[in-house]
Amino acid sequence: MNKIIKVFFLFVIFFGMNGFVSAQTAKIAHVNTTEVMNAMPEKAKAEKNLENYYNELQEQLKVMYTEYQNKLQDYQSNVETMSNLVKQSKEKELVDLESRITAFQANAENEFDAKRADLLKPLLDKIQNAINTVGKEKGYTYILDIATGAAVYIGTDAVDCTKDVKAKLGIK
Repeated sequence: MNKIIKVFFLFVIFFGMNGFVSAQTAKIAHVNTTEVMNAMPEKAKAEKNLENYYNELQEQLKVMYTEYQNKLQDYQSNVETMSNLVKQSKEKELVDLESRITAFQANAENEFDAKRADLLKPLLDKIQNAINTVGKEKGYTYILDIATGAAVYIGTDAVDCTKDVKAKLGIK
């Protein structure tokens, strides 16, 4: 019976130490993806394309605004001589043009954000692939991005304690 107890304790100690050693050998690294992105030559080209697109949108907005200013100035200088029907028509035209300008601005912001995402996605994918390769080659358990505070690489030997946290909170 003593031998069984000794073997049991050795077994517990061995596996307990194995878990302790595994936890102690977790390799954690960090990367600054913003710094990496800014150092990439492709980023300058993407920024130039984005700048050109922004300028195109601004130019279109400028044309619309100039049209609005011209029509408003024409309306203001001739309002006294206009009939009610013409006055109402000109006012409606100005209100419609204001609405188009506002809608264009909102759509332009969305389109600009989408264009930025399209241009930067290949760069972000390239960075992520490099992070994955480095993580595997160096045997890292985790690589954290200090620019975003997120884990950008999780190795195969990473420990997921989600169930333990849920249990501690009494969540199933």
